[in-house]
Amino acid sequence: MALVNEHYLKLSNSYLFADIARKVNAFKVSHPQTRVISLGIGDVTQPLCPAVTEAMHRAVDEMSVKSTFHGYGPERGYEFLREAIVKNDYLPRGIHIDISEVFVNDGAKSDTGNIGEIVRWDNSIGVTDPVYPVYIDSNVMCGRAGTLQNGRWSNVNYLPCTAANGFVPAIPDHRVDMIYLCYPNNPTGTVLTKEQLRKWVRYALDNDTLILFDAAYEAYIHDDDIPHSIYEIKGAKKCAIEFRSYSKTAGFTGVRCGYTVVPKELTAVTLDGKQRVELNRLWDRRQSTKFNGTSYISQRAAEAIYTPEGRRQVKEVIYYYMGNAALMLESLAAMGIEVYGGRNAPYLWVKTPEGVGSWKFFEQLLYSVGVVCTPGVGFGPSGEGYVRFTAFGNREDCQEAMKRMGEWLSSGR
Repeated sequence: MALVNEHYLKLSNSYLFADIARKVNAFKVSHPQTRVISLGIGDVTQPLCPAVTEAMHRAVDEMSVKSTFHGYGPERGYEFLREAIVKNDYLPRGIHIDISEVFVNDGAKSDTGNIGEIVRWDNSIGVTDPVYPVYIDSNVMCGRAGTLQNGRWSNVNYLPCTAANGFVPAIPDHRVDMIYLCYPNNPTGTVLTKEQLRKWVRYALDNDTLILFDAAYEAYIHDDDIPHSIYEIKGAKKCAIEFRSYSKTAGFTGVRCGYTVVPKELTAVTLDGKQRVELNRLWDRRQSTKFNGTSYISQRAAEAIYTPEGRRQVKEVIYYYMGNAALMLESLAAMGIEVYGGRNAPYLWVKTPEGVGSWKFFEQLLYSVGVVCTPGVGFGPSGEGYVRFTAFGNREDCQEAMKRMGEWLSSGR
């Protein structure tokens, strides 16, 4: 008799965004005359840039010719892309990464969810709160999160990020084995300065802690004192794994490509404390067993964003989305709403009016003006009383959504 992995039974019945989709679909059925504007789920809306699509066309043509056909690729990724990553994303910032430390994937979500396989299931974990749900759910699935007690997991150290502390999590006063940091942050849209991030690296080195650093939104950083990579901090290669994504950088949500950096200097210890093991070697072993590599076409597409034309075109799209963010930031503030983020990230973290609960405000906004947001409580206990807006919509939709909200709020709701 096959026995189920009972840790899966601890999960909520569905993923946060599946719940949102179900509620929105129900609204559309009952209100077919309303044009719904979605500023909730973080999917992009602008098409791939010309440099990327041209590269994909060339790659498809190669696949149609016997002499240039590509079958299974290297699990780490093709050298042409890994070399472009090292040359363009790290060297200009004075960071020296070897291509053997770069692992191309089919999107950062996969690797952030799977990375826990190379460390023990009973490691304690720390997460900023609110937090991207994948960090929690993937640890629940393997039993690392413990049990759910009053909305919190027993083996998870929650690091509150609130308006009171400027959304900067406090350094733990005790040792935590693994800590997830996402900056620029999803969902709050806030950032850490180099000095703030330096404190985390110092903590990790002092406590032999592994930092899992999600830098999926680094391309949206505007301010000069905000680090794009944790490896800008001295010593970080001894304590941190970094995840990057092309999904929001270059509109690859439907193309699927990203990468993870696992430095060879990074080690973890065996239970008896007698051996330190390179995590690079373990991740390589895991990937070669469970992953057949990202498609050749997707990797050629990713390579194209590093060309002069690709860089320019991608920046134009990022500026477009950040224009949306600026528009919403200004509009919401003019409505008297407390709002954070939106400057170095494509997310806005919005305080609900009059202390209304996250899900209640989500439903009020949907049923009153046909605008979709994401309830903040879905990202963790500290998210209650907030909702998240994304800047990935069309400009006209952002303008219309702000107009509807302004009229609704000014009417007394």
